Amino acid sequence: MEIWYDKKGPDLVTKNSKSIIHPFIGHKGLTINPYQGCQHRCGYCYATYEWSPEFYDKIYAKSNAAEVLENQLKSWKSETIEPVMVSSATDPYQPAEIRYGLTRKCIEVLQEYNVPYYVFTKSTIISRDLFLHERYKDNCFFVWSITTCNEKIRRIIEPGTPPAYHMFSVIRKFTDAGIKCGVNIDPILPLITDSQEEIEAILDNCNRCGVGYVFGALLRLRSDIWKRMQIILKLLDVNDGIEIYKKRIYQFTEPLKPSYNIAASESYSSKVLQNLENKVSEKGMFFDFPDFIGGRRIKANKKNHHHNTNNKNDNGQQITLMTYM
Repeated sequence: MEIWYDKKGPDLVTKNSKSIIHPFIGHKGLTINPYQGCQHRCGYCYATYEWSPEFYDKIYAKSNAAEVLENQLKSWKSETIEPVMVSSATDPYQPAEIRYGLTRKCIEVLQEYNVPYYVFTKSTIISRDLFLHERYKDNCFFVWSITTCNEKIRRIIEPGTPPAYHMFSVIRKFTDAGIKCGVNIDPILPLITDSQEEIEAILDNCNRCGVGYVFGALLRLRSDIWKRMQIILKLLDVNDGIEIYKKRIYQFTEPLKPSYNIAASESYSSKVLQNLENKVSEKGMFFDFPDFIGGRRIKANKKNHHHNTNNKNDNGQQITLMTYM
């Protein structure tokens, strides 16, 4: 079987960008992506596609991201600015952040210009920036993407991510600091992570860690994702999984059209999501993406802007990936 991951790490490459902040297509607000490509190697990833064939194997660090972001904000034409998603097409706190610190630098710029932001991540590396986000806690929101608490499943479907219990320990630090946090169970993988046991395990951890918001969505299939999902179903020994996906859950025939997304059947998805919503409500959490962060008045031009370029923690100790494992 042609696997999408191996023991070899990705190549890290720097590049310059002409712009960094863009409209978030399909959603209200804006987005920045300090990196292109992702080391987490999630088999279900939607960001892998024909325009990024090296998504898993080559990580591009946009080395001038903070400078370009500041220049764009300096020349912002409106007095207000919508929330910024950090980031929409890769994980902003993937391991490359230890070397380059681009997300931290961009966050510093956003804060200086009073720009509200959301951070979506699977990382524990984000804990090194807890102090940075804590001082801005009324203007930001954090979402951890957690698909499973089962280590056997995680190692196959998303081998580059930290274990869920590590992520929940970091979430606890953030909620203890008064930072609003949510968990996105997305995608829920049919026959793999859609069971009552799987969902309950995530929600129980959310509850213990003070998470206020939980939401989720079912896996959508695309030709490249379907190729990887077939491998996942085989590796996890899901009996008749491929046929059940084709005939009952997604109801399609092969070959899939390129760039065409297939949603799970309405009967299946409504059952799973209604169950999730009920369980979230039972545990006193909100089944919703919050709307408490709206547009803000952008601050005037800043002077003497300073970025912390040292990959060190608050105690001056050198940061390495092992710090977060």
